[in-house]
Order: sequence, then structure tokens, then C-alpha cells
Amino acid sequence: MAVVGRGVRDLIGPLLVVNFVVCLIVVGLAGWSIDKYINGEQNHPHLGGNPSTSFMLVFALLAGVLGFCSLLSGFIHLRAWRSDSLASAQSLSAISWAITAIAFGFVCKEIILGGHRGKRLRTLETFIVISLLSQFLYVVLLHGGVYHSRYGPGYRNFNEEDHGTAGVAIDHQHQKPDTPAEI
Repeated sequence: MAVVGRGVRDLIGPLLVVNFVVCLIVVGLAGWSIDKYINGEQNHPHLGGNPSTSFMLVFALLAGVLGFCSLLSGFIHLRAWRSDSLASAQSLSAISWAITAIAFGFVCKEIILGGHRGKRLRTLETFIVISLLSQFLYVVLLHGGVYHSRYGPGYRNFNEEDHGTAGVAIDHQHQKPDTPAEI
């Protein structure tokens, strides 16, 4: 079973790089599109859209930024590979995935409403779908670390010297028996 846990760790690194590139594209396209919307250029040939476009752009930008925060925490966890870094990486990845799922919902609504959608808007929609799937895989891999006995909380191998503490850190300093106890 040790191979399964090591395989998860080996998959998270490349997945973080893929998610970084996807988040970079999402933030870039969503930022450009919001700038055009603020300037009143909805009729730009690469933009277009319908009433749900502005909501989708806002949530896409939020999803991209939260994705970067999640990736930062994920890189720290990959480096440390401890239970405390796992907790922060899991929580941020779940929040980031949830916001991306909301942006995906607005993408679906935008497609259903139809109308002219320019190249960059369709590209942004595609990358939101890719981001949703890759972040979901990342969340699943992170949560898999919790349930695997060897790669769960603590990430350590314990031997008989631990006296059955099962992962509890204990200070093994010995007190001198000849020192009087203070009351």
C-alpha cells in the first residue's frame, strides 16, 4: 500500500503545475473581459455575451484568484508533506473548487441563453471547464491522503519506541529523580 500513497504524492506535483497554467489563463482572460465590460465594449468582436456573462466573468476571476491561493498552499504541502499543511491545502482546494463550480454554472447558463460569444469568451468557458475538472481531481487526491493509513495525519512511520502513542508527539525528556518536587 505504500506505493499508492507515494503515487498520490507523485501525481500532485504535475497536477499543481497544470492547475497553475489553467488558473493563469482563466485570470488573464477573465480580467481582459471584465476590463472590456467596464469600458462598455460588449460588442468587441472577441467578447460578445449575454446577461449571464458579467456574473460568469466575476466568478471566473474569483475562481482563478482562489485557485492561485489553493496552489500556493498545495506547493507548500507538497514540500512539507505533513498533516498541518494537508489541512490548509484541503480547505483552500475545496473552497476554490466550489467557486469554480459556481463559475461553471454561469458558463452553462451562458451557453443555454445563446447569443454571440466571441473567441476569447468561448476560450474562457473552455478553461473554466478544464479548471473545474482538474481542481476536482486535485481535491480528490488531497482527500485521499487523509484516508490512507500510511499517508494520513502525521505522515510518519511509528515503531515500538512510541509505546502505542499512534501519532501523538511526546517529549521524551527524563526528569532527574534526585530533584525535589516543588509544590
